[in-house]
Amino acid sequence: MDTETAAAAGVGGGVMLFWLVILVLSIVACWKVFTKAGKPGWASIIPFYNIYVLLTIVGKPGWWLLLFFIPLVNLVIGIIVAIELAKCFGKGGGFAVGLILLPFIFMLILAFGSAKYVPPAPAPAA
Repeated sequence: MDTETAAAAGVGGGVMLFWLVILVLSIVACWKVFTKAGKPGWASIIPFYNIYVLLTIVGKPGWWLLLFFIPLVNLVIGIIVAIELAKCFGKGGGFAVGLILLPFIFMLILAFGSAKYVPPAPAPAA
């Protein structure tokens, strides 16, 4: 193995390690946010079910999960969920922007910060 190949392998391994650390921190943060909201932490690692539980945390109906399968609509719904999640933990619009742009950092702040979960008010009956 020549030095260029060895260097490339080292860089690739470093990048992979970096993303592995981000993944583990994201799972830990999501787990802790779920438990702060009174939901089981393990639900954060089950695909699709984690989105359903997140929707219940922010007070949105479970059928919104289907909206995550529609291109472009899923972006809008994801933004709405991030805004509502920030509100449920007593944070403002700036924090919601952080959840949208840097979720792995801002979820850690929600998870290990002093923010308390306040369930959203139920929707008024029509």
